[in-house]
Amino acid sequence: MVLSLYTKEFRYNLRLASPVMLGMLGHTFVSFVDNVMVGQLGSAELAAVSLGNSFIFIAMSLGIGFSTAITPLVAEADSEQNFVKGKSVFKHGFFLCTVLGILLFLMELIAKPLMYVMDQPEEVVILAIPYLELVAFSLVPLIMFQAFKQFSDGLSLTKYPMFATIVANILNVAINYVLIFGKLGFPQMGIVGAAVGTLVSRFVMLFFLWWLLAKRNKSRAYVTNIKFFKLSKTSLNKIINLGFPSSMQMFFEVAIFTAAIWLSGLLGKNAQAANQIALNLSSMTFMVAMGLSVAAMVRVGNQKGLKDYKNLKRIAESIFLVGFMFAVVFAIIFVVFHKALPDLYVDLDDPTNAMDTAEVVKIAATLLLASAVFQISDSLQVIALGALRGLQDVKIPTLITFISYWVVGFPISYFLGKEDAYGSLGIWLGLIAGLSTAAILLYIRFNYLTKKLISQEAQ
Repeated sequence: MVLSLYTKEFRYNLRLASPVMLGMLGHTFVSFVDNVMVGQLGSAELAAVSLGNSFIFIAMSLGIGFSTAITPLVAEADSEQNFVKGKSVFKHGFFLCTVLGILLFLMELIAKPLMYVMDQPEEVVILAIPYLELVAFSLVPLIMFQAFKQFSDGLSLTKYPMFATIVANILNVAINYVLIFGKLGFPQMGIVGAAVGTLVSRFVMLFFLWWLLAKRNKSRAYVTNIKFFKLSKTSLNKIINLGFPSSMQMFFEVAIFTAAIWLSGLLGKNAQAANQIALNLSSMTFMVAMGLSVAAMVRVGNQKGLKDYKNLKRIAESIFLVGFMFAVVFAIIFVVFHKALPDLYVDLDDPTNAMDTAEVVKIAATLLLASAVFQISDSLQVIALGALRGLQDVKIPTLITFISYWVVGFPISYFLGKEDAYGSLGIWLGLIAGLSTAAILLYIRFNYLTKKLISQEAQ
C-alpha cells in the first residue's frame, strides 16, 4: 500500500521525462555514431575526437548547467499562472545564454594551445585541433537552444525539444557519413567532417525548436515579440544567482570525466580510445537519468509554486525509485555484454591495427564493468540535483559536488590511474568513489530540506 503512493506517479513521471530522455539519448546516439564512424579510421582518430570533445564537454557543462536555472523558475511561474513572470524568466535567460555561448566559443579558441602542453600523443593533438575549432563554434547555437529547451521543459512541453533533437540528429548522421568518408562526390574530410555535421545540425536544431514553440498556443506569446535588450537587473541577477552555482555543479562532474580522458591520454592512444568507448556507452545510460532529473526539477518546481511540500517529497522519491530501477537494468546489461559492446566501435577486420584494436577492446571491456558499478549512484546523484534545483537550492549542492568529485574522486583517479598502479581501471575507480559520495550527500541534503519544509507547513 505504501509503495503504491510512489508507483502511481510512475506514468506521469515517465510521460514527462521520456521526451527528455529520448532527446538526450539522441544527442548521445549521434556521438555513438560519430565514434563508430571515426573508429573505422583508426585509434588515433578516435582518440583525437575524445581529446577535442574533452575541451568541448567542459564548456558545454558550464552552458547547459547555467541554462537549468530557467526550468524551475518557469515551472513555478506556470503553476502560479503568472505569464509576465514566466516570459521575463525566458527573455532574461535567453539573453544570458546567448552571451554565455559566445564567451564559451572564445574561451575554447584561447584554450586550444593547451593541447600541446598536456603530454598527449602528438599525432592525436594534430588531428584534434581542426576538429575542436569547428565544434567550438557550435557551442553558440547549442547554448541558445538550451535556453529554449529549459523554458519548454519548465512549461512541461518536453516533447518539442525532443522533436528538434531528432531532426538535428538525423541531419548530423547524414552529413557525417557523407563528409567523413567522402561519399556522393564530397571530399573525404575525416574527423573534420564530423565537426561540420555537428555545427550545421546545432543551428538547425535551434531554429526548428523556436519554430515549434512559436506555433504552439501555450508557448507562442513567450517566444515571440521579445524585447531582447530591454532588461531588468533584478531578473538578470536572479537567474545568475541560480545559474552560476548550477553551472559549477555540472562543471565539477563533467570536469572529472574530462580529467579521466586526459589521464587516459598519459597511458597512450589505446587507453584513451578505450576510455572514449566506455564513456560514450556510459553517457547513453546517464541520459535516461538526466531525463528523470528534468522531470524532478519540473515537478518539484510545480509543487513549490503550490507550496505543497508533502506531495513534493513523495513525487521526488517516486522519481528516485524509477531511476534506481533503470540503473539496475543498465548495470546488468553492462556486465553481461561488457566484452561484446566495445567491438561495435572498432574495425576487427583491419590487420594493420589488429594489436592496437585488441588492446582497446580489452581495456574498454574492463571499464564497462566499472561503469556497471556506478550506475545506481550516477542516477541518484543527478536526479537529486534536479530535485534540489526545483527547490531552487543550489549553493550547498555546488559545495557537495566539488568535495565529491575533486576532494574524493580525482585524487583516487590520479594515484590509482598511473601506469604502475591500476592504469585505466584505477582512473574509473576514482569516478566510482566521486559519484557514490555525491549521491549519498545530495540525497541527505534533499531529505533534510523537504522534512524541514513539511514541518514548517504543519505549524
